[in-house]
Amino acid sequence: MHPVLAAVTERVVERSADTRAAYLRRIRAAGGPAPSRTSLGCANLAHGFAAEAAPAKAALRGRVKPNLAIVTSYNDMLSAHQPFVDYPPALKRSAARAGGLAQVAGGVPAMCDGITQGRAGMQLSLYSRDVIAMSTAVALSHDMFDGALMLGVCDKIVPGLLIGALSFGHLPTVFVPAGPMTSGLPNAEKAAVRQRYAEGRASRAELLDAEAASYHSAGTCTFYGTANSNQLIMEVLGLHLPGSSFVNPGTPLREALTDAAARRAVAITRQGGEPTPIGEVVDEKAVVNACVALLASGGSTNHTIHLVAIARAAGIELTWQDLSELSAVVPLLARVYPNGTADVNHFHAAGGVAFLVHTLLRAGLLHEDVTTVAGRGLRHYTTEPRLTGATGELTWEEGPKTSGDLDVLRPATDPFQTDGGLKVLAGPLGTGVIKTSAVAPAHRTISAPALVVDDQDTLLAMYEAGELGGRDFVAVVRYQGPAANGMPELHKLTPVLGVLQDRGQRVAIVTDGRMSGASGKVPAAIHLTPEAALGGPLSRVADGDLITFDAERGVLDVAAADDLQRREPTGRAPEGEEFAGTGRELFAAFRATVGPADRGASVFPGAVPTFTPGQEVSLESA
Repeated sequence: MHPVLAAVTERVVERSADTRAAYLRRIRAAGGPAPSRTSLGCANLAHGFAAEAAPAKAALRGRVKPNLAIVTSYNDMLSAHQPFVDYPPALKRSAARAGGLAQVAGGVPAMCDGITQGRAGMQLSLYSRDVIAMSTAVALSHDMFDGALMLGVCDKIVPGLLIGALSFGHLPTVFVPAGPMTSGLPNAEKAAVRQRYAEGRASRAELLDAEAASYHSAGTCTFYGTANSNQLIMEVLGLHLPGSSFVNPGTPLREALTDAAARRAVAITRQGGEPTPIGEVVDEKAVVNACVALLASGGSTNHTIHLVAIARAAGIELTWQDLSELSAVVPLLARVYPNGTADVNHFHAAGGVAFLVHTLLRAGLLHEDVTTVAGRGLRHYTTEPRLTGATGELTWEEGPKTSGDLDVLRPATDPFQTDGGLKVLAGPLGTGVIKTSAVAPAHRTISAPALVVDDQDTLLAMYEAGELGGRDFVAVVRYQGPAANGMPELHKLTPVLGVLQDRGQRVAIVTDGRMSGASGKVPAAIHLTPEAALGGPLSRVADGDLITFDAERGVLDVAAADDLQRREPTGRAPEGEEFAGTGRELFAAFRATVGPADRGASVFPGAVPTFTPGQEVSLESA
């Protein structure tokens, strides 16, 4: 085992000793010696099976057959979740054939950052994760279940489902993916059209044609953003069946894997003989494995927030410093858009998760001795599913030991770069993260005057007016943190700043907002904490302050550091009527109680700020 992996894991275990022990006591007490439904009153239980057919009613009265909760994020507007329309009846049939039962326990909201991008609705996106977690808890709260099947794919949905499932950590739980759409317009062509549109050299019709050719059918978007980072992480956490993340919807193999997920969920219940509670699966070693997989694949920066929140839900204290230390030794092994031109279908064809896990295990960069829904040991995830024989029987065979395409996926002995795709930046402006895997080395260091705005639309208007040309600058986009306005993603900045960078200007972004897995070639220090709305140093930065941005050394400095403490805020957070409409007024309680980004940006206990909105924050504490 790599010594840094061992040291980080040991530190996480020590830091989490009390909270993890308390969590395990709670879930083990909740497990009990018999199915929870056997302790329900007669009227309670009758309500729980009133709509079932006679055989299911009879089975639910007893203790022998395990009952699985299906929690689904299905809607037919979003391509990634549309395939789930047929999953519940299929899962019920498969569970029945395996000797169990299944009921749809509830649904959770599923919103798309791709649709809400740059719109007011985007201010609900991050909060939706905790709403999903609470919705999952509501679904499971009926005490009718011995296990669970979670149906979700995209950005906040999977983390929310997992946080909710961990609150019922005594239940064995399998996550069931839907898979990516087939490859459409090549990513390099899509990016080129976007940039031409930003330059005024392509029409809206041309842009829409390109986007429609890229996002063209049911299934997950094929670039390596948060949705597909979710899928890879769930597999390395041991919560998907091996090799199931990136199999396309509507294929025989996808259907066989869905069937197998239900059968496996029955098997890992107490009645099935292999009890595997999810709270025992997601332990310190599994969390560190998830961090390594994120770094090695150049995954979404959103997971610097989500993994912290997920870990806390299992009683585990994960920090950005842990991620930073791992990133220094975990090599970047994948080039998938926006970190390259390939998509996740190319990644999967080149060897995918099976090869990634294999080469990281060989390098001593993953813990093999973990529990998974497939059985004990991460070696299960070096295998690939296959349909064999005349009947198309599902089997797992050992996966590839060499990459099928070295331009997309490489072994740990020959990486794209020797460190991971994420880096923590720190200095008098606070602490943030950058996705370095998409940024050329020549652009990772910049020292330039600050150009300060309180929202991305102001910067876009300046670009349209021709006010950003001919000068170097660091765009400070503030009041975009969780407590300010829900921490929306700021994707609209990447194309226009990319144009300026291509023209030879030195530009960068510093923000307390998000840019997610689609962070592009422009260097961006994101998730800065303490955020401006809570009195963080960003609130005092002024136009012209010299900012030094060094992603190689992990430094984020400002020449006016000594003066910042004495300044009054130079901008203000949105308030009052600025939150009216698009449901934003309903989330005032979230804005008032949400914790900082480095603690998971969560409204749940243990993640709230140690300071209150409006309170001054010293540079020493920052």
